[in-house]
Amino acid sequence: MSLLKTHSPPRRLLVVLPNWVGDVVLATPVLAALRKSLAEAHICYLHRPYVGEIVAGCGWHDQSIEWPAKKGWRGAIARIEFSRAVRRERFDVALLLTNSFRSALTTWLAGVPRIIGYAREWRGWMLTDRLRPLKRDGEFVPSPMLDYYIKLAEYIGCPVTNTRLQLGISAEQDAAGQRLKEHYGIQNKRYAIINPGAAFGAAKCWLPERFAEVCDELLLRHELIGVIVGAAGEAALMRKISEAARQRVICCESPGTTLGSLKPLVRDAALMVCNDTGPRHYGNAFGIPVVTIFGPTFQEWTDTGYEGESKLQARVDCGPCMLRVCPLDHRCMRGITSAEVVAAAGKLIQQS
Repeated sequence: MSLLKTHSPPRRLLVVLPNWVGDVVLATPVLAALRKSLAEAHICYLHRPYVGEIVAGCGWHDQSIEWPAKKGWRGAIARIEFSRAVRRERFDVALLLTNSFRSALTTWLAGVPRIIGYAREWRGWMLTDRLRPLKRDGEFVPSPMLDYYIKLAEYIGCPVTNTRLQLGISAEQDAAGQRLKEHYGIQNKRYAIINPGAAFGAAKCWLPERFAEVCDELLLRHELIGVIVGAAGEAALMRKISEAARQRVICCESPGTTLGSLKPLVRDAALMVCNDTGPRHYGNAFGIPVVTIFGPTFQEWTDTGYEGESKLQARVDCGPCMLRVCPLDHRCMRGITSAEVVAAAGKLIQQS
């Protein structure tokens, strides 16, 4: 039964967004549906600071609130004060897209009358409306996060009829992306975005020398310049790939990309090659061909049915293990060759 069958539509809705970049993009069909169904409601997003860049330009919310950054005992005091600030906003419904205990505690302390989310992380007692995650024999069943979010939207009476990922680009983000293209001399060039990192951990990262081989072949076979992007902490990895490449590549290190300026770069690319990482879903949202290299993670968690993506994963006895760091020889990633990636890219390019 949906909330709207027994309650009036939310007037002031607080949506607690996921923390991971990929999960936020996976939730975009739900965020768009909430705006469409609740056109008269005031919708506020609660999120980590960097998430604001992802949802900027989409036009689906009226207000943003950022989580406080303090930790330790100062953080505990800040969270109490933060809950009081949220209380003053007088939200009537909180929709928790994140599974964290913190999100439930904050909205509960803020006195939000209805708190809707999945009963996980020992937080069920704080929720007024509890959904149950899919489990089998006490274990979570790998299933699309998009479906997971859709069930929450449907619960409050917001059908999600368009399940394609989507992103907006603000004017500032578009201008920043254009400046990057001009700086690196690719404003009139065909290029492939190469994203070799992964915030989850090293186990998700394919071998840098093989990324370099792919860059070489993409230029020789398809006249695509490899444009290597990543977070500030991935600069050494990016340099390693650019130094190993024998053909011309662009290493976007200084200046680097942000989650906002990356959007127009991905939108205008001919291809993306990446690990199972958040920006991968940028490619999906902008409808460009994507080759994703999977290692220790289940493909099912992030499946969206996007036909423009080729997913590569080696079959190994120890995986998918979901470990952040491989305790063995990284055989799941070593089992994928650069030739396989280049072949997958070639097929997608021909189809696009």
